[in-house]
Amino acid sequence: MLLKYIYTFFIGVLTATFIGVGISAFYEGPKTPEFPIEESIPYKYETEPASQSAEELRTMREQNIRQDKAFREYQVNNRIYNRNVSVITSIAAVILLVISLTLLKKLDLLSDGLLLGGLFTQLYSIVRGFESQDSMFRFLVVTVGLITSLTVGYFKFIHSKRNQVSAG
Repeated sequence: MLLKYIYTFFIGVLTATFIGVGISAFYEGPKTPEFPIEESIPYKYETEPASQSAEELRTMREQNIRQDKAFREYQVNNRIYNRNVSVITSIAAVILLVISLTLLKKLDLLSDGLLLGGLFTQLYSIVRGFESQDSMFRFLVVTVGLITSLTVGYFKFIHSKRNQVSAG
């Protein structure tokens, strides 16, 4: 009996991991900007900042501005990427849950594992939605998660019990 629970949990974790790794493999996120090490040092250590020429200071300021701009662009792109990943994983979670509750309904062990995987995937979607740093989107993702969880709970635990009572 314990082995069945462990197996169900394993299928759930593996399913959610499969979705996450699949998205990462086919939809890559933005790359973190990288700069040569010389550009990341605010001033040359062998001289005092006050003794640097105006040209050196101007060059360093330009490098800092360029780095800040590149990093801000990365942050914006990363928020968009997280929002998109959240939508994709939420859709995948709903598909997994529907398959679990319909097509695999008769195969309890696989159905429960896929159901758990769908719930883990929905949780992953919520986490990625929070990383988008958009309050309205966060609310939407949590709402979808709540509706999905309530629907799954109803069909898995209440609706199936009613069918068993009326059939018996």
